[in-house]
Amino acid sequence: MLQFKNYARPDTVEEAYELVRKGRMNRIMGGGVWLRLQDRRISTVIDLSSCGLDKIEETEDAFVIGSMVTLRQLECHQAFNDATCHVFERAVRDIVGTQMRNLATVGGSVFGRFGFSDVLTALLALDTEVELVGAGTVSLATFAQMGYERDVLAHVIVRKHDYRASFQVVRRSATDFPVLNVCAAEWDGWHVAVGARPTRARLVEGAALGLPATFTAEELAAACERLAQLPFSGNMRGSERYRRHLARELGRRAICQAAGLEPPTPDPVAPAPRTVCAHTLETPDQASEGGDPACS
Repeated sequence: MLQFKNYARPDTVEEAYELVRKGRMNRIMGGGVWLRLQDRRISTVIDLSSCGLDKIEETEDAFVIGSMVTLRQLECHQAFNDATCHVFERAVRDIVGTQMRNLATVGGSVFGRFGFSDVLTALLALDTEVELVGAGTVSLATFAQMGYERDVLAHVIVRKHDYRASFQVVRRSATDFPVLNVCAAEWDGWHVAVGARPTRARLVEGAALGLPATFTAEELAAACERLAQLPFSGNMRGSERYRRHLARELGRRAICQAAGLEPPTPDPVAPAPRTVCAHTLETPDQASEGGDPACS
């Protein structure tokens, strides 16, 4: 049984940060939808609801998203979705249902860095930064590979660009965790995030991807092969081999769709997966393998 010894609701993020740093077993609570069902005791759970972090602000060059903004708020934010090719909206459609997306927070999803997260994959491919009270502002790609520190995530910042982007995902059923997800975005070059490997999402860009803004079929095939060389493993949703195949094929589809090209013909040798993709079904996000052992 999960137990909280104390409950705190600070008025500022600075107060929340002091509380987090005060005790090794103190934890921030996000939307509360991924509380672990386990025999565990937390000294102080810290609620950020009074810190004014539930707003989405648009500036001249960025969208500044408070950590307590719900997935539903951002899903329905027209200006943000129009500016980012609707990849976030499409990534969260499969997260259980509207009621849950009205509770789950952007900050909780990002800070948790869950292995099955659609939110992390969608935001990674964009020009995204996180603002931490203690560590300051770092890129989401850097943050995604960091360990879990006792810090407070205040804002997620998505920089504005003339994005070309697409989100693709395969699930065993419409509201299940993803078998694999991919988000491709072109801004100052191509950036491709691959998640649900089943560990946390990884961004591939620049020389590691080797894909020019305008590419040939051979260059696309080589880039997708590099995606398939990321570390993968198997679990109840799919084998390592299947995930490598999906990384190659979903990467190809995402890049082609973002570039406005006709999707390639599926590999006739491999079995055609049932794809719940951004443009067809409504779907949700989840948090599976990996993730903060704290409350999120």
